Amino acid sequence: MSSVVVVGTQWGDEGKGKITNALCSDADLVVRFQGGANAGHTVSLDGVPIVFHLLPSGISVPGIQNIIGPGVVIDPIALAAEITGVTERGVEVGENFLIDVGAHMVLPYHKAIEAAEERARGDSAIGTTHRGIGPAYADRCARDGIPIGALAAFDEFRRRFEETVGRKNEHLVRLYGEEPLDARALLEQLRPVALSLAGYLADTPEILRAAIREDRNVLFEGAQGTLLDVTFGTYPFVTSSSTTAGGVATGTGVPPSLIGEVIGITKAYTTRVGAGPFPTEVTDDTARMIQERGAERGATTGRARRCGWLDIVALRYSIAVNGIKRIIVTKLDVLDSFETIKVCVAYEIDGSRTDRFPRTADELRRVHPVYVEIPGWMSSTAEARQESELPPPALAYLKQICKLADVDICSVSVGAKGEAIVEFTSIF
Repeated sequence: MSSVVVVGTQWGDEGKGKITNALCSDADLVVRFQGGANAGHTVSLDGVPIVFHLLPSGISVPGIQNIIGPGVVIDPIALAAEITGVTERGVEVGENFLIDVGAHMVLPYHKAIEAAEERARGDSAIGTTHRGIGPAYADRCARDGIPIGALAAFDEFRRRFEETVGRKNEHLVRLYGEEPLDARALLEQLRPVALSLAGYLADTPEILRAAIREDRNVLFEGAQGTLLDVTFGTYPFVTSSSTTAGGVATGTGVPPSLIGEVIGITKAYTTRVGAGPFPTEVTDDTARMIQERGAERGATTGRARRCGWLDIVALRYSIAVNGIKRIIVTKLDVLDSFETIKVCVAYEIDGSRTDRFPRTADELRRVHPVYVEIPGWMSSTAEARQESELPPPALAYLKQICKLADVDICSVSVGAKGEAIVEFTSIF
């Protein structure tokens, strides 16, 4: 099978962009299957970091077809700006890029409603990115969304948009006391965007199914991480889409029978952005060291990430949900300066020990991590490119992860640069 899915095994920010970009050398097509502009995939372009929010990570690699699938929600204004930004950096965006006509749009009223809802929640706010993702997915499920293909017939889109803005203004003004949106002014912003994106629109599911039947290599790229999945994550502190491998089928139109291996991306420690339970979180100097060494700030929001030790209970859960047999460990180099490294191997809840990852946020808040301590290596791993070049204690740490999580590691990232990877094995 020539199709591979890359998914995050934590709360996102595992380094999927870099890994997807590195895997692109073997890929013919790269496909985003869910999420929206709340994603932030950082890759290195000629040694300079560049962040993709909606564009697939393979867009910077010549010769690859990049596709945004129907499971993604697209802010057309943000996408047009992103295309302009990357082309100014020398990245070609033309026939190598397609947008599925069925992908729904994130429109200005979605952002306004999300911001108003978060303010109304007060101390109970979820910690969203204010990118309008949740309201856009809600409208899709309520059969009140607008697919991006509607931009091709702008006069009809205008009628539908003005009608919808009228209803959303009732929501904003009466429920939240916000100012109404100006539909005509917003349409003036959207008209040039519609023209600029029209040439990328396509019916992509058949393109993908044909590519797999022809044994071409297809790489499916997810956003966020398993623990933010709307069904299997730490609800309600989740995103609004299916971030797991199961989301590929619904987000691309490719049936499960045509999906090959699922590769999990796991940070050597754990981070989380926004609110919600986080069993292995630390708030002392350890957290500050991890945050500083790992540059742990959100690529989309700039918010500082909460930091903690690797959680094997959560990792095993993600492995089971996604059907993962191999993982790639990222940011091992961030742990280079620790004399001792902790790994959570179980939870204690209400006085009892468990290996089960709780399905509710309320239960997860009550757990206490059970740690084992592993000696650190106190030396740099940043220049390692082969297994033999890693310090023995670092290898021992990686082997311990394999044993505890019952999974194989196929490669390890030891820095932000694209080439900072140890023994990267072709997975196609």
